[in-house]
Amino acid sequence: MIIGRSTPRSLLRNAPAFCRWASTKSLRETLQEVIPSKQEQFKKLKAEHSQVVVGEVKVENIIGGMRGLKAMLWEASVLDPNEGIRFHGLTIPDCQKVLPPAPGGKEMTAESMLWLLLTGRVPTPSESSQLSAELAGKGELPAFVEKLIDSLPNTLHPMTQLGMGVAALNHDSQFQAAYERGIKKSEYWTYVLEDCLDLVAKLPALAARIYRNVYHPGKIITPVDKNLDIVGNYSNMLGFGHNESLTEYLRLYIALHGDHEGGNASAHTSHLVGSTLADPYISYSAALYALAGPLHGRVYAFIRVIFRLTGTFSLANQEVLRWQMAMQKEIGDNISHENIREYLWKTLRSGRVVPGYGHGVLRNPDPRFIALQEFCKTRPELQASPMIQLVQQTAEVAPDVLKEHGKTKNPYPNVDATSGCVLYHYGLTEFKYYTVIFGVSRALGALTQLVWARALGLPIERPKSYSMDALERFVKN
Repeated sequence: MIIGRSTPRSLLRNAPAFCRWASTKSLRETLQEVIPSKQEQFKKLKAEHSQVVVGEVKVENIIGGMRGLKAMLWEASVLDPNEGIRFHGLTIPDCQKVLPPAPGGKEMTAESMLWLLLTGRVPTPSESSQLSAELAGKGELPAFVEKLIDSLPNTLHPMTQLGMGVAALNHDSQFQAAYERGIKKSEYWTYVLEDCLDLVAKLPALAARIYRNVYHPGKIITPVDKNLDIVGNYSNMLGFGHNESLTEYLRLYIALHGDHEGGNASAHTSHLVGSTLADPYISYSAALYALAGPLHGRVYAFIRVIFRLTGTFSLANQEVLRWQMAMQKEIGDNISHENIREYLWKTLRSGRVVPGYGHGVLRNPDPRFIALQEFCKTRPELQASPMIQLVQQTAEVAPDVLKEHGKTKNPYPNVDATSGCVLYHYGLTEFKYYTVIFGVSRALGALTQLVWARALGLPIERPKSYSMDALERFVKN
């Protein structure tokens, strides 16, 4: 059976596994096509427009975390304050329409998102399936990494373990070995690509092993199934392979979180460390430790920091989800807009923020939140869940309350407002582990951009710093 790109999607879902695509290309062949034109575009920008002013730098930018500065090249995605994230120009609804799902599923796969982020092109189902098969073939961990992870105390934070495991995988880095023996700069990207694909392939087994060791020690870990996609294997190794709904949710969730521009702490860290020509394993392990910080990844999954009047922070992976549970307990079965409104004001008057609302860039509802809510509407068990009902109704009430409160630039729900609750509903209740899932996801964007950084020959990152005295002198002069 030969199928083309114009074949209706309804037929694609039912296409036999042995079908051959008329225009199927490998990921490497596609990149070989795409990279030369991007290199020419880069050369033209550098030659003709390098002196064009893109923005201005104010003192508030320097002392305020460089927020909003336009100072990075990042090809995979652009975050617009009003419409949200676009992946190579495609919105989240666009991606949901065109990116291939897993066989028998409806949600786009991590492989199809990886292909899009890396090439800027939408893969055919066959191309996505071929990539799945390749990654599954690379998915088993080396014995020494298994031994390393198994030797760690289960009291060590899962993110610490994940970073250690990723760094240890650089033992077999193709880029590092090639660089040491001597290769042309024009070849860097080809070896970086191999490392990136290897790391993406091994992350599910690494993350699942950490989960089993920390939370379910002694249980046998299911081996990688060569016939499953990345997330299918991940769910299986976590022990949830029987739960089709959770597996589909994780597919959507990991694809949606795959990239969010380059300026966030973890993506920027990967880019910065990679600019030194550190291999992808070292670069992404550094990114994971940025992700582990309480103002970034560990605020995730309804996991936002609660800022108290005392000015202290408390890690949110337990406390913020407890906020939702505490509201559920106080309101009980009598869920109404008025009861939710009262609880929101109670939270705000106590000096706390409402977790899961607001965003550093977005000024409208987070499209990722909307996509996850739409998923919830397709699952009767989620629609029947009091927790999910409470999330939905809180999203209807909270924006007006926060506007009236007047201390937030964005009163709308972000992705954190629902994502953790769905995981919790399906039995993945270990709060500390949620950031690990985020780390598996965010590799899709960060690693693909390491390939592009080497393909475009980007230099080592080295911004200029100022002392406060130097800034004061600058202002006076």
